Amino acid sequence: MIRVSGLEKSFGSNHVLKDVNLEIGKGEIVTMIGPSGAGKTTLLRSLNWLDAPDGGSVTIDGAYACARTADKKAIRELRGKTAMVFQHYNLFANRTALENVTESLRLVRKLSREEADRRGMELLERVGLADKRDVYPSFLSGGQQQRVGIARALAADPEVILFDEPTSALDPEWVGEVLAVMTEIAKEGMTMVVVSHEMRFVKNVSTRVIFLDDGRIIEDGTPEQIFYSPKHKRTKQFLKQADLGA
Repeated sequence: MIRVSGLEKSFGSNHVLKDVNLEIGKGEIVTMIGPSGAGKTTLLRSLNWLDAPDGGSVTIDGAYACARTADKKAIRELRGKTAMVFQHYNLFANRTALENVTESLRLVRKLSREEADRRGMELLERVGLADKRDVYPSFLSGGQQQRVGIARALAADPEVILFDEPTSALDPEWVGEVLAVMTEIAKEGMTMVVVSHEMRFVKNVSTRVIFLDDGRIIEDGTPEQIFYSPKHKRTKQFLKQADLGA
């Protein structure tokens, strides 16, 4: 499903990703953890070329892009396989919840307004927000806005959903509702790659956990292995500092 080969990325003199290699199978829920600045978000954003890598390649469900040769067509095909849920929602402030979800259905998939609205309502119902269809983002809680963001991602009918710290901007009372929606999506077999500090989700929902530090994958295993039997000294140190108990 996803293959990352020799990925490199620098921002100026800051070498953020260093020869990253990774394979993710269909239906896996892979969560990336690690200290701030480890390269987690850059790796996530490199998967759909939001941060264009300096070296290496990414393949997602047959769509291939190489840092040396990627053109607009290759990048468009790669992005067509994914949808992204951002930390700060990125909703259109001047559009209702339903309009935020149906935008891509009408403009990209060319559905009629009636068809787009029907599909949009199905997705809002799926995230528990059917009653908010005509509400603008400024009148929604942070958790509700993020759930609209998830519905919008699902509207793209992606092969993979990329989540960039989807709960980090939320008040604690709203975290649970977003995690519940993500858990239900995971149960339905969606391939998910998540950057998260929400260890409850990481432990209970992930099929794999990847620990990154200093631009490299240090450890890759099941939640049980990473949290209870980490092999690498740096992983143990991180978990202890995070008070998670290695």
